[in-house]
Amino acid sequence: MSDSLQDLLDAWIAEELEENPVLATNLGAEGHDDRLPDLSADDVRRRERNDDTWLERFLHVDAADLSKDDGIDRDLVVSTLRGRQAIRDWEVWRRDPATYVGPALQGVFTLFLHRLHPEPELARLAAARLREVPRLVAEGRDNLEPSLAAPLFLDRAKAQVAAGIRYARELVPAEIGDAGARREVAAAGEVAAGALEGFLAHLEELAATASGEWAIGEARYSALLRDKEQLGYGAGEMRERGRAAYEEIAAEMTEVARRIDGSGDWRAVMERLNHDHAPTPDAMRDEYAAMAARARRFLHDTGIVTMPDGEECRVEPSPPFQRPVLAVASYSRPPAFRHSMTGTFFVPFPPAGTSDDEVQKRLETNSRASIPTITVHEAYPGHHWHIVTAQQNPRRVRSVVGTPYFTEGWALYAERLMREHGFFADDASLLAHLDARLFRAARIIVDTSLHMGEMSFDDAVAFMSTKASLSEPTARAEVGRYCSWPTQASSYLTGGLEIERIRARYLAEGRGDGRAFNDAIAGAGMLPIGLAERAVCS
Repeated sequence: MSDSLQDLLDAWIAEELEENPVLATNLGAEGHDDRLPDLSADDVRRRERNDDTWLERFLHVDAADLSKDDGIDRDLVVSTLRGRQAIRDWEVWRRDPATYVGPALQGVFTLFLHRLHPEPELARLAAARLREVPRLVAEGRDNLEPSLAAPLFLDRAKAQVAAGIRYARELVPAEIGDAGARREVAAAGEVAAGALEGFLAHLEELAATASGEWAIGEARYSALLRDKEQLGYGAGEMRERGRAAYEEIAAEMTEVARRIDGSGDWRAVMERLNHDHAPTPDAMRDEYAAMAARARRFLHDTGIVTMPDGEECRVEPSPPFQRPVLAVASYSRPPAFRHSMTGTFFVPFPPAGTSDDEVQKRLETNSRASIPTITVHEAYPGHHWHIVTAQQNPRRVRSVVGTPYFTEGWALYAERLMREHGFFADDASLLAHLDARLFRAARIIVDTSLHMGEMSFDDAVAFMSTKASLSEPTARAEVGRYCSWPTQASSYLTGGLEIERIRARYLAEGRGDGRAFNDAIAGAGMLPIGLAERAVCS
């Protein structure tokens, strides 16, 4: 790598970590673990100006002088900065309380997830971050604008804040064994909980006059696809691709359902399969853990990917403060800068206070037929295998930034890969695999339609609970996520289909076999699709 580009990348990464201390903790970077980000209006504007300056500096690097990998690193940063520009005028920091609640809670949780410090130091750092919560939520009170804040955003945030109050007051101190250190953390937790209670009251008041929108509009959505994700099409074409994929998958599901009971009615078959689930969330976690072990053995036995030495994927209940806003499984990566290979697969537990009836409905979304596909997606060879493989790449910037169009796309590709090699051993698990793929096609249709203004929230819930096999509570949680996180829901199947296309090109050009492709493209990082294709096919 040229010295000038390396210096520029090092300086940019250092600033990113300084401005985003929770990201720094997630990566295992030293020296940031006692702080939360500054999200005052002045600092938000300052960072926007800095982004513009950085973009100019990277664009002035002569691409002709760069190697292939140097050029990819440069263009990765450029796409990241252009993505920020594309959504800047939406001013999410004035619309969504999660801008402030998320870092406040995640910043503390990540300390205990990774436990990179001895307990006395861990207690000091957690207490420091808990004492930062009043400042962070005060910035939220100052910045949130009633005419911009969407009532949907406020409802989601209120549920998250309510869970966060108990988390700060009760659950964080319980992480500390030493009585004296636990008292220090409990005192700081009480400070944070009090601030969150005040913020919750403020959100209740704000809800009375909030009138903002959650739909970002077709122009912004398309700009994110083209400028950040480096796809050659916009929101309208993506919606049509989602519709075409939905019809193709539904037709295959009809054939599989016909093999199962002769009816061809895949919705009815999936409904019956969904009723076969673990009796409790804890039992569900145990079933996921057993399936993760099975998927890992399958990779060792088949050799479809190279397994890194020392990797481990823990299977744990989802964090309490995430449960009100995330109804599906998730994955938390290892701290890349510490060369750790231990990741965490979070199983979707219901929020505290959930009724018995709704708990059972949520368990239906994690049926025994569905657990193989979900486990493959989150663990082996999905997110966990991809991330521990990518972290072996020595190019530091590729651990700092990436895109769900590759990370989630890879996980969808991993599902298809395991199907190709026979992991889904019966028609029930195959139908559930196809149902998960159909769900991602439905996500494309709904996410684009929501943000293009062609579908209401209730329309989207009805679509996801009738056109995909989601229970109504899960569908409502899902649609709330789409409204709050535009373009992300479309990344799964879009990225998976793009990776399949790149694989076909790679094999047709005689560049290597399937295992070589899997190792190479996953090892290149979390790149936008256009850059991932450059990494393996140029």
